[in-house]
Amino acid sequence: MLTHPTLDQLRVLKLDGMARALEEQRLLPACQDLAFEDRLGLLVDRERSWRDGRRLERLLRSAKLKHAEACLEDVSYSGGRGIDKRLVANLSGGDWIRQGQSILLTGPTGVGKTWLACALGQQACRQGFPVLYQRVPRLTETLRIAHADGSFGRLLTQLARVDVLILDDWGMTPLDQAARHDLLEVIDDRSTSKSTLITSQLPIDHWHAWLNDPTVADAILDRLVHRSHRISLKGESLRRKPLDKDRPHDPS
Repeated sequence: MLTHPTLDQLRVLKLDGMARALEEQRLLPACQDLAFEDRLGLLVDRERSWRDGRRLERLLRSAKLKHAEACLEDVSYSGGRGIDKRLVANLSGGDWIRQGQSILLTGPTGVGKTWLACALGQQACRQGFPVLYQRVPRLTETLRIAHADGSFGRLLTQLARVDVLILDDWGMTPLDQAARHDLLEVIDDRSTSKSTLITSQLPIDHWHAWLNDPTVADAILDRLVHRSHRISLKGESLRRKPLDKDRPHDPS
């Protein structure tokens, strides 16, 4: 008789997972024979699972990953792609994020840099870390606009709070002096405690020339290179290969 009021109270308290589990228990005769402690334990477990699922949904939505479906379980190690299974297994544990380390992911166009970056980002979300995906050309434009409308400081603070910032297409377009300094501000805010994941067609040895300012380049690279994991992808563009519909793949 008290079930419906209890369900209402659980929903008022935002215990939606527990409320759903209680409704299911009412319809399962097997649950009626369980001890009170066992039924309560099932309700609590369901609430925990519900909250974890909702948190993951929020993190993935906020991350804005270009390839939201990408996951490390689907990474292809075939074809001499230059992906070290041991390194990927190590990164999947998330210690690189806890230690504020970075990942520098390079390789020619089409070999799967963005897809792999998003897979690492998704794995970070699954472990509860806030992630944000940004293309560098678009980010520098957003920072330029933020200077004009007075929101630059607030935007830097938001970027600094993200545990994993994915900067895609690093080195894709030339930078002016303001953009170089803005990138330095972003990287500097993250250099001691947050992780940055960079994808680039340019080999790391060419980044200094792309930044085109010795002082700023030295400062940015010093903050990135010395505490980073490097992945250099190789091979032909995956976009040219026919896709096997029955096999998971990383198509970018």
